[in-house]
Amino acid sequence: MTSQNVLIIGASGGIGAELVKQLSQRQDISEIHGVTRQLFTSKLENVFYHQAQSTQPQQIIEVCDKLKTRGPFGLVICCIGALHGEQNGVELQPEKRLEDISVQQLESYFKTNSIAPMLWLQHLMPLVKSQQKAQIVLLSARVASITDNRLGGWYGYRASKAALNMLIKTAQVEYQRRAKNVELVSYHPGTVDTHLSKPFQANVADDKLFTPQYTVSQLLSHLKTLDIANAPHYIDWDNQTIPW
Repeated sequence: MTSQNVLIIGASGGIGAELVKQLSQRQDISEIHGVTRQLFTSKLENVFYHQAQSTQPQQIIEVCDKLKTRGPFGLVICCIGALHGEQNGVELQPEKRLEDISVQQLESYFKTNSIAPMLWLQHLMPLVKSQQKAQIVLLSARVASITDNRLGGWYGYRASKAALNMLIKTAQVEYQRRAKNVELVSYHPGTVDTHLSKPFQANVADDKLFTPQYTVSQLLSHLKTLDIANAPHYIDWDNQTIPW
């Protein structure tokens, strides 16, 4: 059985921590490296943590340089994202109407949901380029779909995640030229019972509010089914394709 190394960006959140937990129990995983804003001490011998602010390019470069000696990585999952709460010195709250839009909120949404993941994509290529297939997964959202937008609202979150999807599609074109083994995936985890969704769970049906355990196990299962020839992929927790 071929083993691989894994990198989890945003490894301290609900989904990121669950990814570390599930992957650490698999026999086909050699090392797991997690990136967090505060430095963690691992209790597992095959899990290693690295501290970085994902909005700081130099910190990303330093982590990636350090990880070059641990590669290649067969799987990278980026769990960065913000919907509400304090981010970049701005208190975020999804907009319900045009009057709620502010420059500060939009800038913060784009900085966290679009720019930060793209900064990682910019520097990940040396870690994943090899003769073996590698996958880079970035957490997106169904509300990022331009085609599927029928409800409106949530301007900053929708737009920043839609921008992320465009960045993923564009990056796949360049990765295809420079690292043909790499497959990019935009993943909608559904409404997961984490801090990100807490204020918005009241109207979610019980069978549509997922545990981190469920959406992570679904993702890891679906990754085995994807064809790199069709990359990039935009899929949900049920492995259904979402229109861009």
